[in-house]
Amino acid sequence: MLGAPIAHSRSPLLHAAAAEVLGLDWAYERIEATAETLPGILAGFGPEWVGVSLTMPLKRAVLPLVADHDPLVDRLGLANTLRLGDRPRLANTDVGGIQTVLRALAGAERAVVLGGGATAASALEALARLGVRERIVAARRPETASADLAGLFERVTGFADVDLGSADLVVSTLPGGADAAVRVPSRVTGTPLLDVAYDPWPTALGTRWAAAGGRLLHGLDMLVEQAVLQVRVFTDADPDLPLPREDDVRAAMRAAVGR
Repeated sequence: MLGAPIAHSRSPLLHAAAAEVLGLDWAYERIEATAETLPGILAGFGPEWVGVSLTMPLKRAVLPLVADHDPLVDRLGLANTLRLGDRPRLANTDVGGIQTVLRALAGAERAVVLGGGATAASALEALARLGVRERIVAARRPETASADLAGLFERVTGFADVDLGSADLVVSTLPGGADAAVRVPSRVTGTPLLDVAYDPWPTALGTRWAAAGGRLLHGLDMLVEQAVLQVRVFTDADPDLPLPREDDVRAAMRAAVGR
């Protein structure tokens, strides 16, 4: 895994669990990397490297460094997965991970995505694929989000102006501790919130949401599902091709992170 900061990441646990089930002699490590150090790190990978996961702040910075991209990567301008080998290729498994967690909510009319970064773009694409017609973004800096997420939403607003009470579904892509400015209605009976932050859990937002009667969807579930797709990419280069014993892989991953 490449990114910064990454000391909190549970991804090594997930990939170690998958490798054990599949009988793969793989090691998965954390490597601190920034946009400035990424080119040198990628250049140093030898033939023994299968692939890497990419997190903040590299999901956009990696694009010009790798020639081959899955179509979804080019659509969103984001990648979180790099398969190495003779022909390195970038993929995005965040969209599929979010879509899997939210698939029971397909057809919701109105969703709010909190945050304007890379994960917000993947969340908006996942919501569009699930048939959510009205996708609203609430961001600390709405003008920046408007530029970065162009074409993926119907409306952008600030934290102070967003109406979470009328949403059928909320997705928070905010890092833990960045959600203090988000106003939670006094009652949000049963409305689901997928909070992709998982350390600590629940976040301050999640705690307030649950206290108001909302339903929390754990960020680790999204992490597991996108990791299943990453293992597909690392083994067969195809995120749409199920793994051998995929149910066992998913169960082992979930157990590894206490889910």
